[in-house]
Amino acid sequence: MRDYAFETERRVAFIRETLQSAGADGIVFGNSGGKDSALVGILCKMACDDTLGIILPCGTRQNFGSDKRDAEALADQFGIATRVMDLSHVQSALVRAVETGAELSDAARSNIAPRLRMTALYAVAASEGRLVAGTSNRSEIYVGYSTKWGDGACDFNPIADLTVTEIYEFLRYLNAPVGIIEKAPSGGLFEGQTDEAELGVTYGSIDEYLFTGAADEADRAIIERHHRASEHKRRMPTVFEG
Repeated sequence: MRDYAFETERRVAFIRETLQSAGADGIVFGNSGGKDSALVGILCKMACDDTLGIILPCGTRQNFGSDKRDAEALADQFGIATRVMDLSHVQSALVRAVETGAELSDAARSNIAPRLRMTALYAVAASEGRLVAGTSNRSEIYVGYSTKWGDGACDFNPIADLTVTEIYEFLRYLNAPVGIIEKAPSGGLFEGQTDEAELGVTYGSIDEYLFTGAADEADRAIIERHHRASEHKRRMPTVFEG
């Protein structure tokens, strides 16, 4: 287990240095009510009092229910400034517009919400001199479980080296709300959605593979398939070099 007192100090210093080098006045992050945004929000608040968490419901009942309640519990406990921006009507309008010229796949439709959320975060950041904090963890990054130019986009990320196992350990060390720690990881992109069901493998198996290289044959095949297929998400766009 990591020394989370030391990890807190290191990451707070990293965030402060990042802000200073960018000449930014504050931070904004998407407060989803999930584990990753909770840890990022706590660390950013420790580093910068002008940290803003925006709750961005976008269509599903979960967004307006348990996710919003958990996000508000985090903000209340750690004194994080909060705003709520309902993107549901924007999402519906965009879907209608796109469907006049294309037939949307289920995956394409699901990925609209995280891209709209990131658009909103960057609009606020650009208007208020803030940096956008990223919330993807090592486990998600390895298997590409993020939306390109959506939740995978950011100006800096203080938790990208931490596995899901370590995220939970860190949250327990920081006494984060129990509801966030105990609920199943989910992006809330559609009703009943969970990360592990979509991936077809548990985060425990992914983390064991990352820590030791060990996994049963079926899990290894799934993890390596996701990793290969998502390589483009871990690189800058391919460009012609004349």
